[in-house]
Amino acid sequence: MPLATAFPPLVKDHRYLRHGNRQLTARIFTPAREGGPFPCLIALHGGSWSVGRLQDHDGMGRFLAARGFAVVALSFRQGRDAYPSSLLDINYGIRWVKANAASLNIDPECIAIGGPSTGGHLAMLVAMRPHDARYAAIPLPAGTPRLDASVRAVAIRWPMINPLSRYRTTNGLGKWLQPAIEYWQTEANAADGNPMLILARGEKVALPRAIWIQRRPDPLHDYRDPEATFPGNEPERFVDAYQSAGGEIELACFAKTHVPFAAVLYRTHQFLRDALA
Repeated sequence: MPLATAFPPLVKDHRYLRHGNRQLTARIFTPAREGGPFPCLIALHGGSWSVGRLQDHDGMGRFLAARGFAVVALSFRQGRDAYPSSLLDINYGIRWVKANAASLNIDPECIAIGGPSTGGHLAMLVAMRPHDARYAAIPLPAGTPRLDASVRAVAIRWPMINPLSRYRTTNGLGKWLQPAIEYWQTEANAADGNPMLILARGEKVALPRAIWIQRRPDPLHDYRDPEATFPGNEPERFVDAYQSAGGEIELACFAKTHVPFAAVLYRTHQFLRDALA
């Protein structure tokens, strides 16, 4: 019997943040077994920084919870709320998980973050800038111990790592880019919230252990930036820059357009098991 069937997880939605009448939800998958506190993956949906959904991580949440991990899938502001709204919510969400770790049965010292496409971009960006005053602008409730948004590891899947490059090199992707333009609003914003350019600028950032999972071919995320001097595609370019800055990152490629989701899940699980040990 598969583990996902033998040990169905506990799933519960929590309101973790409110903006006026808007409620942001954390959907938490917890192993339905004795023990804990459990290592945790904070999962961010993709969707062009505009159209992703909380339930996009239900499969990942159930898979990892059956294998001893808690998964916290976050909703966050996006689209017309514009950059950097998402980062404020996610930074707060990480600190919220740490502040409530005991009641959630989560180990606050063993937290990773990740996601696909634009969710992967946001995961890497918030992990690299855990102390950025703009991103950490929303305070935790009064009386909460002071916490930061640092994480132990980052697991990203075909991330949109360089939004400015993707905007400038549309390659016929104009329709896809319309929601992204609404979110970024200016090229200056797309350059600021840009993990690739952050490394190129030599900004002092956190560099948690990371994995970039990439399927090929994938022209949306796996392409060569013609404005760059680096001879390879964006995945190799970012990995080279991250390693040159002193970080540990692995590029795990699947040479198929339609990679079975199970293969991605197992590779993610393997990485988290090692990185959060």
